[in-house]
Amino acid sequence: MKTITDQVEEIRERIERAAEKAGRAPTSIRLIAVSKTKPVSMIREAVAAGITDFGENYIQEAREKIPQVTGSVHWHFIGHLQKNKAKYAAGLFEWVHTIDRNEIAEALNRRAGMTGKQLKVLIEVNVGKEATKSGVGEESLLPLVEYVSQLPNLSLKGLMVIPPLTADPEEARGFFIKTRHLAEQVNGYHIARVSMEELSMGMTSDFEVAIEEGATMVRIGTAIFGPREM
Repeated sequence: MKTITDQVEEIRERIERAAEKAGRAPTSIRLIAVSKTKPVSMIREAVAAGITDFGENYIQEAREKIPQVTGSVHWHFIGHLQKNKAKYAAGLFEWVHTIDRNEIAEALNRRAGMTGKQLKVLIEVNVGKEATKSGVGEESLLPLVEYVSQLPNLSLKGLMVIPPLTADPEEARGFFIKTRHLAEQVNGYHIARVSMEELSMGMTSDFEVAIEEGATMVRIGTAIFGPREM
């Protein structure tokens, strides 16, 4: 039976192969281990295996787990964020990947400012136009970027996407390409305090395709920790 260390090593090898195929440096891709529903013991195993970035989806769960994990670890919030939970997200996490409206950005900015923190954020885009998913539509992306750029305690670093679930990872490629093009379009406006250097895209089922299309962050859960526990 494979250990978490074995799984991490295998994922890193796959990241390396995908990066080389795309003519990219493997070091340009950040592996985020998605630890939602997983116990602290498994997170500690992943830390021992060299993982430095973890993604959590639920604020209450993160509040319980994060204080129990020591070491040089970076925490990413990757779930849907409710406005009343923003105060906790701003305190617990270094990165928030899922800004999709002004109210969330403003709440995060206010709470980050109370602690003198500069919070790194991404805007989630709904390129698949799925009614059941969060994320801003592409037609509303630029106004949201401009709004976030005015908030002094937020540092906008790029975009995040969750494409429609498909059996074939190749079917996700077009959504990754679209997200990259949106980031390039935003960059073309040269908005002060806005960087589109980060693309958070790709999960266990499709991260290699995402890397080929420019992902700088891949969010891997199942392939490291096993199936999610409900």
